[in-house]
Amino acid sequence: MSTTTASRPPTAGQDGDIRRHELAAFLRSRRERIMPEQVGLDRGPRRRTPGLRREEVAQLSAVGVTWYTWLEQARPIQVSAQVLDALARALQLDTSERAHLFALAGAVDPAPGTPCPTITPSLRLMLERLEPFPACVQNSRYDILAYNRTYGRLMCDLDALPPEDRNCMWLAFTNEEWGRSLGANRQETTRIMAAKFRAAMAEHLAEPAWKTMLGRLRSASPEFCAIWEQHEVVAPVGDRTKRFVNAEVGTLTLEHTNLWLGPSSGPRLVSYIPVDDESRLRLERLQALVLEREELSAVVAAR
Repeated sequence: MSTTTASRPPTAGQDGDIRRHELAAFLRSRRERIMPEQVGLDRGPRRRTPGLRREEVAQLSAVGVTWYTWLEQARPIQVSAQVLDALARALQLDTSERAHLFALAGAVDPAPGTPCPTITPSLRLMLERLEPFPACVQNSRYDILAYNRTYGRLMCDLDALPPEDRNCMWLAFTNEEWGRSLGANRQETTRIMAAKFRAAMAEHLAEPAWKTMLGRLRSASPEFCAIWEQHEVVAPVGDRTKRFVNAEVGTLTLEHTNLWLGPSSGPRLVSYIPVDDESRLRLERLQALVLEREELSAVVAAR
């Protein structure tokens, strides 16, 4: 009995070709649905292309026009996780669309926000029980993996940010409210953070998540670029006192403590303990404000 070609499973080469064409069609469909005004571009009087032009997507994602055109033509080219991340942002993909983009490209999404096995229910309960003391779990890349209410309002409103922006390095260099909370020591703090980031990255140079964060910082912050070019490195240090200027309750003097949850290059529990009565009272006030907002939101949602 003969076997027809149509009944045979696709080979690896055929599977790759199918994926490239699916990726090309998906990119085109996402590009055509975005109006220029949505991304701050001028429509112009002679626009015939539905949505964005290819060169506009290339500009917004900082990739070459020819390279992006090849992607939409389903050419057999390699695409990095960093470029996919940039395209996802430029095309304003939601969580499902972003996951689909990476799946079609056969790449691992470097953005935080996916469930982390380190963040167990017990650890979340511990963070909650530490309130009103601010506490969070960070990794060596400064991603904020989990946090309690008071940490969520210590330097800015973390709940209002997308998961991929909940990174202390990113916020220190790009978020004005976070920067103001660091007070007069902001420049020294960001310099030391960049030096620690460089030291930690030595063990992760080829990892997409690290390269993506570095690329984002370089694109968004000339200040970061200037510091990064100095090639400073600093090893993690122990407990130390920090001063924050919270927009709602004022100056807080807190003792910073790291509790490592595994190897020193892995996640750590970061807590901030008040060093004086005034800071303790202000933290309690901050917690009360957060709880008041939660109660108000619950009442509004129930109506």
